Amino acid sequence: MNQASKFRCVIHGSFRKHFDLIQRVQQIFSAAGIEVLAPRMGEVVSVDEGFAVFEGEEELDQRLIELMYLQNLKKLGEWGFSYFVNPGGYLGKSASYELGIAQLSNTRCFYYSNLDDHPAYVHKNAVWQPEDLAEFILKYDDLPKPQVRRSEKVIHQLWQELMVPGSVVAVVAVVAVGAIMEHRPNQAKRAEVLLVRTHKWGNLYSIVGGKVRQNERLSQALIREVKEETGLSSEVGTHLCTFDQIKNSGYYKPGIQHIFVDNVVSVTSKRVKLNEEAQDYVWMPVEEALGNLEIEPNAKHTLQLYADLRVR
Repeated sequence: MNQASKFRCVIHGSFRKHFDLIQRVQQIFSAAGIEVLAPRMGEVVSVDEGFAVFEGEEELDQRLIELMYLQNLKKLGEWGFSYFVNPGGYLGKSASYELGIAQLSNTRCFYYSNLDDHPAYVHKNAVWQPEDLAEFILKYDDLPKPQVRRSEKVIHQLWQELMVPGSVVAVVAVVAVGAIMEHRPNQAKRAEVLLVRTHKWGNLYSIVGGKVRQNERLSQALIREVKEETGLSSEVGTHLCTFDQIKNSGYYKPGIQHIFVDNVVSVTSKRVKLNEEAQDYVWMPVEEALGNLEIEPNAKHTLQLYADLRVR
């Protein structure tokens, strides 16, 4: 599978007016490795007043069908998005309802063309032809970032404030573990910690870590990430901190709640074999690292806590 396989989407639009185009968009995204959660074109048996009816749903209330469709928004995750097929600006009644739910649940939304029949806020970088959007995702392994016109900054801010912080639907939580990898050959020598320089952080130094997989314990995730990124076996030690993302750190994304859980992890070897996630590494005492290296903000936060703990 190609590099875009982590991306998921839900396609919206008027099945009565644009069924063929919706099918084509689904084929374009699927060919690019983007998982289309809905609609599942092979299972559409009819279109009733604009609602797609799937096999096994022929006798269901249309409201229930719509809500079942919208349940897919909860499955999108960090790299998910909604794509609205609205040629000529026409979105339609049911798709307009879906757009409202998608925007209020902080789902990233993209459009075939500008909206003409709906007063929804659309930022400058949200209108993409499906081929161009798929090509962008394949090329940059990312989704296009919002671009806000100077005249629309107030509107954009007000719209962001509509995302209710306490809403279960609106918050996408991503848990990541970080390892302060500590090597101490004996009690007579100062411990050294491992810092890796990585393109993920703009070539700044950071600590080893990554996202926790489904049904994986935090300690298991730490040991796995250390092994994958350095080739070293490790033992999980003291918990240092749990915190959410630091704004303006380079990792902050509105609508996604990143939670970092960082621990001391001890290793008995310094023979690192980096994988593709980092380009360089260095072992040094934590005080020297904090004083001499350019370290990304989240890792610097944890390293300072580690340094403070050691001098107590």
